[in-house]
Amino acid sequence: MGFGKKTDFETNRVLDLDKSYRYMIKPAVEAAGLKCIRADEIVHSGLIDVPMYEQLLKADVVIADLSTSNKNAFYELGVRHALRPFTTIIIAEDGIKAFPFDINHITIRKYHHLGEDIGFEEVMRFREQLTDAIVKIMQVTPRAMDSPVYTYLTGLTPPEIAAAVQSIVQESVDKSSEEQNRGSNKINTELADTALKSETHSALMAKADEAQKKGDWDTAKTVLSLIYQMMKDEIPKKTDLNPFIIQEDPYILQRLALATYKSKIPDEKTALLDAQKLLNTLNPETSNDSETLGLWGAIHKRLWEITKDKIFLDKAVHSYERGFYIMNDHYNGINYAFLLNVRASQSTVPAQAIADYITARNARREVLIICEQWLKNNPLPDAGKVPESILTGCLKNWYWVKATMGEAYLGLEDEEKAKIVLEDAYKSAPEGWMKTSTEEQLEKLRPLLDDSPLKFIRSDV
Repeated sequence: MGFGKKTDFETNRVLDLDKSYRYMIKPAVEAAGLKCIRADEIVHSGLIDVPMYEQLLKADVVIADLSTSNKNAFYELGVRHALRPFTTIIIAEDGIKAFPFDINHITIRKYHHLGEDIGFEEVMRFREQLTDAIVKIMQVTPRAMDSPVYTYLTGLTPPEIAAAVQSIVQESVDKSSEEQNRGSNKINTELADTALKSETHSALMAKADEAQKKGDWDTAKTVLSLIYQMMKDEIPKKTDLNPFIIQEDPYILQRLALATYKSKIPDEKTALLDAQKLLNTLNPETSNDSETLGLWGAIHKRLWEITKDKIFLDKAVHSYERGFYIMNDHYNGINYAFLLNVRASQSTVPAQAIADYITARNARREVLIICEQWLKNNPLPDAGKVPESILTGCLKNWYWVKATMGEAYLGLEDEEKAKIVLEDAYKSAPEGWMKTSTEEQLEKLRPLLDDSPLKFIRSDV
């Protein structure tokens, strides 16, 4: 499966696949009495390919989550089907519109993802279904074939790792380990040295998550830089095999760019420009990845506020506009509308200022429709029926949707509705800084509305 947040380009939704794994897949597998391992949890030195292929051959059960049509997951599913005739389970988020011909006749178990989170009832439903499937598959003797390779090409014998081949594999791992340890002294921090030798990708990501939650962006940046460097260290080995391999993992680069500009080290402007360079690798000017576009917009919005260079303002407007019309989401939409008001206030051409102002109003109307539909589809769960961690995640998402609605109503000069919606949001804000952040944004918006460019329209026209 994919790691982290990935964009499903069929639906233009961003799914947090780590939530799928932590909330549903891993608990379901363990409830069936098995140990669950994802590739980022494998301790290894050198190429991850060696233990990954070994697991695809040896694992008693393999679960392939094809959500977001992840290319690696599809390829690894094919490898598993070629290596083993049975005990492979395919799952996917139900937003996938169509599966490739080669697997559309195979059983695929589906779950519903909300994007940033998964509903508690859905978590429990799918856990039970997946555990039940694993138990039943393991109990059947002889086991039923689920690989189309062995179903249609009868008489095939599944391969095994011979002793000689196993020796070669181990020798490769040992050699890679020695090379990795020799190279580790290039990184001048104790954390980096320790992690290179012993920590998994998953463990390092957990450290980055913990630092980010505490607002310790410097530590988050250090850990994510290490992960990024470890991935880059493998590039020469992989490009020897295939020079056309895509080098970058968008999720890691996005996280690193966020931590870089939030750290404000050595100073805010330099940190923003460093984050800009990192994201440039993902071609943000033409990208359809909403996470990349959102970060690109945020970076240039802040660069505009610091420098007042109109180039940064135009880049931010363009990025949020693309994100809004690709994703049809409230985050990009409300930022797009705000920056249009900013640009209107800076314009010396009345017609252009009026055009931006009207476009901002139209965007806010669309944002309100999106928010209302989201609230209808995602009612808050009963506090007594869900774990606190899940309730907090739901409240955060709910708060930002409500706060966005409040800003949209204010931008449409409907003070009464804005007040009602914002009061509703504030009383349920799970963290105090969220209300402060919203109020600061509204204070920036009010003077832009007071100096409306509609004053240039003559009453007799």
